[in-house]
Amino acid sequence: MFDAAKARRLMVEGQVRTADVTDVVLLDAMLSLPRERFLPPSLAPLAYVDGDIPVAKGRALLKPMVLAKLVQAARVDAGDRVLDVGCATGYSSALLARLAGSVVALEEDAELASQAKSALAAVGAGQVEVVIGPLTAGWAAGGPYDVILLNGATEVAPDTLGRQLKPDGRLLGVYARSAASKAMIYHQIEGRMVGRPVFDAAARVLPGFSAPPEFVF
Repeated sequence: MFDAAKARRLMVEGQVRTADVTDVVLLDAMLSLPRERFLPPSLAPLAYVDGDIPVAKGRALLKPMVLAKLVQAARVDAGDRVLDVGCATGYSSALLARLAGSVVALEEDAELASQAKSALAAVGAGQVEVVIGPLTAGWAAGGPYDVILLNGATEVAPDTLGRQLKPDGRLLGVYARSAASKAMIYHQIEGRMVGRPVFDAAARVLPGFSAPPEFVF
């Protein structure tokens, strides 16, 4: 029989703590949040595997270690307003809701957004605002944001999203343009997004964030 509590503890101790995730509030949130509630019952036993979990239409829940390190690098504060871009079924939004002041969960797939609303309500995170729209456009109506999390990878600079940050805001995501993809933290500096790598990571590219094909003579 699947022991979710034991699997959750093993995930945190074996995948997350060992990856230099030391934020106690974040670790406690991951220990208490039932990740299996964000998957269909048939996939629940896979909820704590060390990898991405496909959910629908090429989308996936981020590998626990990657998500944890992105959130830790964002230094989410209890007063922060956060935009979760590509929330999928809502696990990342529920995690952020335990750290931040408010969370807007953006999803462009209506079916995934509906699943996210139900799952968030089921784990007591009904205060998360789930909105539907193109991921690349962000959600300016809810901004500006202290933190924007790309819940996946991008092959292009997230300039449009960057304009929805507060002056001291930060955007986190995986930049997958090169073979050695990196988790990045971006800041707005003199009107443009400037990023620096924070750790090696891989993730599926989010819809709309693929680079246009290069023309070759």
